[in-house]
Amino acid sequence: MTRTPREVWDHIASTELRGTPLEALRRERGGVPIEPVYFGEDGAVPGVEPYTRGVRATMYANRPWTIRQYAGFSTAEESNRFYRRALDKGQKGLSVAFDLATHRGYDSDHPRVAGDVGKAGVAIDTVEDMKTLFEGIPLDAVSVSMTMNGAVIPVLAMFIVAADEQGIGPEALSGTIQNDILKEFMVRNTYIYPPEPSMRIVGDVIGYCSEHMPRFNSISISGYHMHEAGATAVQELAYTLADGIDYVRTARGRGLAIDSFAPRLSFFFGIGMDFFTEIAKLRAARTLWSDIMTGLGASDPRSKMLRTHCQTSGVSLTEQDPLNNVVRTAYEALAAVLGGTQSLHTNSFDEAIALPTETSSRIARNTQLILQHETAVTDVVDPLGGSYYVEALTEQLVVEARALIAEIEADGGMTRAVQSGAPKRAIEEVAARRQALIDRGDAVIVGVNRYRLETEDGVDALEIDTAKVRAGQIERIGAVRRARNEENCAFALNALREYAAMNEGNLLEAAIAAARARATLGEISQAMEDVFGRYDATQSMISGVYADQYAGDPEFAAARERTDTFAQRHGRKPAILIAKMGQDGHDRGAKVIATAFADIGFAVEMGALFETPQEVAAQADALGVDAVGVSSLAAGHKALVPELVAALKARELGDLAVFVGGVIPSGDYDFLREHGVTEIFGPGTNVLDAAFTVLDRIEGRLTNR
Repeated sequence: MTRTPREVWDHIASTELRGTPLEALRRERGGVPIEPVYFGEDGAVPGVEPYTRGVRATMYANRPWTIRQYAGFSTAEESNRFYRRALDKGQKGLSVAFDLATHRGYDSDHPRVAGDVGKAGVAIDTVEDMKTLFEGIPLDAVSVSMTMNGAVIPVLAMFIVAADEQGIGPEALSGTIQNDILKEFMVRNTYIYPPEPSMRIVGDVIGYCSEHMPRFNSISISGYHMHEAGATAVQELAYTLADGIDYVRTARGRGLAIDSFAPRLSFFFGIGMDFFTEIAKLRAARTLWSDIMTGLGASDPRSKMLRTHCQTSGVSLTEQDPLNNVVRTAYEALAAVLGGTQSLHTNSFDEAIALPTETSSRIARNTQLILQHETAVTDVVDPLGGSYYVEALTEQLVVEARALIAEIEADGGMTRAVQSGAPKRAIEEVAARRQALIDRGDAVIVGVNRYRLETEDGVDALEIDTAKVRAGQIERIGAVRRARNEENCAFALNALREYAAMNEGNLLEAAIAAARARATLGEISQAMEDVFGRYDATQSMISGVYADQYAGDPEFAAARERTDTFAQRHGRKPAILIAKMGQDGHDRGAKVIATAFADIGFAVEMGALFETPQEVAAQADALGVDAVGVSSLAAGHKALVPELVAALKARELGDLAVFVGGVIPSGDYDFLREHGVTEIFGPGTNVLDAAFTVLDRIEGRLTNR
């Protein structure tokens, strides 16, 4: 006898509710009785393969999504205080943001990270830092998500040891480690080792968690950073799921049966302002992953469920009229919820200006609480299911993403594609095209290229004293090193090094022993770097995309005429070096500027990622450029830019024009100008306007020589 969709849903929902009567899910709103689920003509059922309508039959009607705010504030002590307050005020899970030094496997005392310690997240150097981070937080009851990829081995090892020393074994820990290295090579760039050993690390983490941490997600396959880099919805879907395919292959290559680890795989998507497309994207992702895992041989239904965390878009936030960002974040959060996310982070309105304050973080968290408690969106499973528009968008995304995945697979899979650089170039082209549309006003951004305020009120910005934080971290590292048994520590680090060299054993297991012996994060990372080496990506630049979007535009033509005139007068193009200093790997802004300026007629040189100010100055000297453009997104500008200006002066290049662009509080502008910066371009700056300004300063410099 064939069951109706209602009967199928009733059966699954009853199982999920574990004895609670189905009647408990029914609601009444405005005098109208509300059923927990509605069925269309296609009979699609939530909680049933391919899970288009949701991975659980009851979804939020039974239990709302997890509010999981991503946060880390300079020191473990300060972050711990923030986490405990957030949990007291309704947050259900923790999501740890680490500083860039930690991401890149450096201890806080390393000379390359002087401007990065405690910026954009919490500094973790030792097990003692990790214990402080979670002091007073019941790790067997609170799930912990950690956005960590490059230094995943030492960070997860320290988390496991810290929990164990607080009386909680690995089997009781719940949460997620991101452990998604392919997208780092593609867009985010906080990698450490080359691709091949990095994929080995992914497999070792999945293997260890599969055996010892049954409640813990061993990988969060992330499209979010592709979204932030400018990827289309189709690209984000296809590249993310193709990454997932290669991770499954890697784990199976370790001898793991697919259904032994696949139920603990999770995903992470960005949610932007294209409201209905973002809803359809999550529905399409679930459909595609179910089909993919069936094709790979999974039989456990949990292996085929795409469970995802979502984060509202950072790139949609604007420096101009920043309170508009509260509204943007609310719409994006609603899209994530209507799309069926399992957990959600909402960005703070001030993140295009600086690190979020406690006030802005509270507004971001309350955005989710209001959605859960005041809007009634939790009453019904997949409320847009059956909408002709959403269903058509879902199917269109499925078809187009499936075709792109097939292309990637035909060329050897995502690891090979990432090594070729093709996905990165494709995303950069889209990002450049999008920026041109904004600059032309064809894509309207309220408060930026239309409906601008004549004057704007400032907002309070969080200030991190990097020097003070770093000094404290260095002191704590010294205390740990003085107290530890050096012989035991050296033995554990040598064992880790041998595991890496012999391609035997589990690297995470060896790192846990090293962390227990109080090896620092940098020492554990260096032990593997001694064998694997540190990866240096080759920077490349696309061309022609920005110019194509501006074909026939008189303002663009005027800019080209300016650079042509310059070239005729000086026998060369105006030359600019685009630099990324410190450990911030987010290079979307730098790549967009480089592409646009090259199309306008500049001779553009792209510096390497992760350079020191002294290295940038040396490169500027060797290239003989007219200007240096510094891209800064991680709050290191007050430490790194003055150091760059000093390094240029030491090379007798004190008159070289230095421009800074990115996430910079307006309150820092005077400081930067006093330290020799020529001009500052915040988020939302029109690229053509910036090009005219740079040309003016370069011509003025040459005239005054």
